Amino acid sequence: MNDQKNTNPDSERIAKRLARAGVASRREAERMIEAGRVKVNGRLLTTPAFTVTAKDKIEVDNEPLAPKEPPRLWRYHKPPGLITTNKDERGRRTVFEALPEHLPRVISVGRLDLTSEGLLLLTNDGELARQLELPSTAWSRRYRARAYGKTTQEKLDTLKDGIEIDGVKTGPIEATLESEKGDNVWVEVMIREGKNREVRRALETLDLQVNRLIRTSYGPFQLLDLRRGAVEEVKAKVLRTQAGHLIDIPLEQDRHKRKPPRRGTHASAKARTDSSGGAKKPTTSAKSGAVQNAKRPPPKKKAGARRSGPPRTRK
Repeated sequence: MNDQKNTNPDSERIAKRLARAGVASRREAERMIEAGRVKVNGRLLTTPAFTVTAKDKIEVDNEPLAPKEPPRLWRYHKPPGLITTNKDERGRRTVFEALPEHLPRVISVGRLDLTSEGLLLLTNDGELARQLELPSTAWSRRYRARAYGKTTQEKLDTLKDGIEIDGVKTGPIEATLESEKGDNVWVEVMIREGKNREVRRALETLDLQVNRLIRTSYGPFQLLDLRRGAVEEVKAKVLRTQAGHLIDIPLEQDRHKRKPPRRGTHASAKARTDSSGGAKKPTTSAKSGAVQNAKRPPPKKKAGARRSGPPRTRK
């Protein structure tokens, strides 16, 4: 199949459609297509250079593509010892094997290596993951690094203009010396690109050997007090505020809680509703037509009843 020349504004590349459906990232979706795992309208797709519309029937591994859900995002406190991949050839335990069963199929936003820990963002939307990873988004990634060795703030400041690692220039790296404990130092590091092992390799150029690395934030999303191994969904309203400029996040995904009714409204009279849900109307007598449920007047006080207030004194 050749790439379609379609002017339909609702059409999009098949890899993008798969990514937005949460099947995989764009790159992974392209590999799935090249492996012969994707069909469009019953025909096997052999190239990712193909556009589809909402009317096309898409199958992945002979299963219909599920309807797209609104983009969602989770914060996950990754423990050390887990690898950020769907399947590891060496049999190591993956992040996705450790996630709670109630989570839908998710993909990670970027990676944390085996021994790193801290904040890892997860999403059900491949296009959202791609946008959050792009260097052009310029979202900061902040880390706390414990490293063996000695350094000064002056040395750390040499990373501000970026450095060359294996002939590739990094972006600016902001590093702040936090404290020194024995033979180790704690350094706070901020980067914006997130190249492979960038923090570790940058500090190695200053003779610092990182032995613990914790990601504390990714853009506006922070680790805070999320316990190790826990997952917490970012509220839809917050996600729309922070990432709505990157991809389309529908308004209907905002799950607003119903506000309590104002006093005096019909909804506030819930206690006076019958089993059918309608308001309970006052009933009348067949003979007199008197209202049976009308408010009764206060009972008359009995003669000789003691009044409230201070006792009378005899004159």
